[in-house]
Amino acid sequence: MDNKRLNLDKVLMSDVFESDADFIPIVADEDEQNVSEFEVPDILPILPLRNTVLFPGVIIPISLGREKSLQLIKDIQKSKGVFGAVAQIDVKVEEPQKEDLYEVGTVAKVIKVLEMPDNSTSVIIQGKRRFHLDEIITDEPYHQAKVTALDDTQPEEDKKGEFEAIISSVKDLSLRVIKGSSNVPPEASFAVKNIENTGFLINFVSSNTELKVKEKQRLLECEDLLERGMFLLEHLAREVQMVELKNDIQSKVKLDIDQQQREYMLQQQIKTIQDELGNSPIEQEVRDLKERAEKKKWSKEVGELFKKELDKLQRLNPAAGEYSVQHNYLQTLIDLPWNEYTKDIYDLKRAERILNRDHYGLDKVKERILEHLAVLKLKGELKSPIICLHGPPGVGKTSLGKSVAEALGRKYVRMSLGGLHDEAEIRGHRKTYIGAMPGRIIQSIKKAGASNPVFILDEIDKISNSFHGDPASALLEVLDPEQNGTFHDNFLEVDFDLSNVMFVATANTLGNIAQPLLDRMELIEVSGYILDEKVEIAKRHLLSYQMENHGIPKGSVSINRNVLGYIVEHYTRESGVRELNKVLAKLCRKMALKLAMDEEFKKNITIKDAVAFLGVERFSKDKWQDNETPGVVTGLAWTAVGGEILFVESSLSKGNGKLTLTGNLGDVMKESAVLALEYLRANAESFGISDDSFDEWNVHVHVPEGAIPKDGPSAGVTMVTSLASAFTQRKVRERLAMTGEITLRGKVLPVGGIKEKILAAKRAGINTIILSAENRKDIAEIKDIYLEGLEFHFVKQISEVLKLALLDEKVKNALNI
Repeated sequence: MDNKRLNLDKVLMSDVFESDADFIPIVADEDEQNVSEFEVPDILPILPLRNTVLFPGVIIPISLGREKSLQLIKDIQKSKGVFGAVAQIDVKVEEPQKEDLYEVGTVAKVIKVLEMPDNSTSVIIQGKRRFHLDEIITDEPYHQAKVTALDDTQPEEDKKGEFEAIISSVKDLSLRVIKGSSNVPPEASFAVKNIENTGFLINFVSSNTELKVKEKQRLLECEDLLERGMFLLEHLAREVQMVELKNDIQSKVKLDIDQQQREYMLQQQIKTIQDELGNSPIEQEVRDLKERAEKKKWSKEVGELFKKELDKLQRLNPAAGEYSVQHNYLQTLIDLPWNEYTKDIYDLKRAERILNRDHYGLDKVKERILEHLAVLKLKGELKSPIICLHGPPGVGKTSLGKSVAEALGRKYVRMSLGGLHDEAEIRGHRKTYIGAMPGRIIQSIKKAGASNPVFILDEIDKISNSFHGDPASALLEVLDPEQNGTFHDNFLEVDFDLSNVMFVATANTLGNIAQPLLDRMELIEVSGYILDEKVEIAKRHLLSYQMENHGIPKGSVSINRNVLGYIVEHYTRESGVRELNKVLAKLCRKMALKLAMDEEFKKNITIKDAVAFLGVERFSKDKWQDNETPGVVTGLAWTAVGGEILFVESSLSKGNGKLTLTGNLGDVMKESAVLALEYLRANAESFGISDDSFDEWNVHVHVPEGAIPKDGPSAGVTMVTSLASAFTQRKVRERLAMTGEITLRGKVLPVGGIKEKILAAKRAGINTIILSAENRKDIAEIKDIYLEGLEFHFVKQISEVLKLALLDEKVKNALNI
């Protein structure tokens, strides 16, 4: 319904009633009965209406602004005549002509003229009968036009039932609109209920509904009351839906506002009570932050930032979500150890004792730590080195960090980088994000409580990258002594000094580490242990640790070195001692079961007892195989878990010289086999091989353990020796292993991983090793203890290898080649 129209009606009508004029009804009884009989003059003064349409029988107020309109009303008031009210098509036109007016209007009479307080004039008019505007005959002093009276068409007899239903629906929907709208006065509901004339009811509702002028004019122009009622009913149905939807939305909004107001009032009451008691938790938090900030040793820049962010916190509503984010940020700032350092201990003898106590071997690492301490002691300050310990698993790289921290008197933190693929894990998230936090570097420094801890970056070779960024690139700043003094974490938004942190990275292999990252680290190889070292480590550390973990009283069980050596040789096959630790744990569990069940067993564990507890031997000490089969040669390989021996097997069968390679070999290893065969073909005569042999025999080269991928050039000398043995049917020297790359010219090139390969050879019972002459320098750097029982031959040419490796004696049942 048209709320403005009804409210204005109420104001103007009350003004009329308070005057001396008679009571003005909405429509007089005689008007209801005689609207269609009202005589319309042929010529009528025309009053253009803006933004409204006058319907027959309806009383509306209008404001007069144009001089012509004022003059028309004055003349009508004097003559007590009637005039034509016609809606204007375009309200912006000041001097409307016939084309600016709708063709159908309503004959009207003046009810009351009111002079308003703002000196404007308003007129209350009542519609009488519809007319058609035929022709304007004059424009002065106002429009006058020839008109034709129009009548409403009543419904036919067979449509009266439908018409009554429409009228009833119009009444019901009008009342629902009035009830649902808080702006419509109750008089409107009273009027709708008491109007009995069906035509006037349609006109009254049409006039007061929220239709546009164009749609109201369409209703006025509609001669058929049934059609006019249907059009009005459609609009009322839409308006009812709109009113109910508005009320529903307003109800929900009101509930939300009420809840917020309730929470705000409760918060204010709580604050008032807390102020009275003098212990507001919010203010107490702010006071605590200020007190802690006064004790911090941070720079002026950080202090100003903290003060600025604290002022921002005090302006926030504690109930707002941003408050907790801001408080968390300030808490992180104040928890960080800005310029707080632990005092380094410069006692080199003590440091050496601690390193030797906790770790057996690792002399290079210990030496490097002691060198750092020595320089620090002499100079007083030194940027901490970035050390990378690389070697097979289980050799003590990670645990070394704790010993270094204790030796230096520093705090210890460890960060595992395995599987890390998000740059934000290093640099953190910006604090504007939900759930934002600092990167793991800053979190670890915060956990350490000092700015100079020993920081272990574990498994640095296991970093990966993704669409989240490249963590390895982010680590470049962390591990560069020239840059890490101003490390920028996205969450902190201020630089933090990492230059005093001693970073120790660990890796199994260097191949997966980005070259720029490798350039920033000092690489120290941590190789595997020999048998004696593993026994010593088990005796000093592993056995006592496992006995304590399994509740076995100290001194209740004794295991001598021979038994430990037997366990190492027959139950483990590794460079480190991780598997050995698991085997000893199993042994202790078996002994703990005996003790718990009060069963008797020997205090001094023998080899027989160890086998009873651990089961059948898993490995044979002597992995080397005999030399009764031609073409079988032992090679040495390096893997990420240490050194290994591998066998290269070559066999011949009658054919046309076809070469077959099996054993899951990589491209480089396949090329080595082709090189070896071509070298022998080119130098067949010097090795006593017939040229026709290469065309009459098929060659099959196989490297066992086919499920394991194998690649690399270091098996070149092994393959050429294997093929030479197969074609000559000569035996290979006993307990011999070799490693080295070959060329087509017959040169033997150096390879890496020598120490690990030597340890693998010793574990397999090998006593003679052939290496490239250029690997002699690698042997010189290895301790004598690792070389005991081994004989080395350094060669430059393949011919030297074959001379050393092949015996003159042929195998039994040799082929006639």
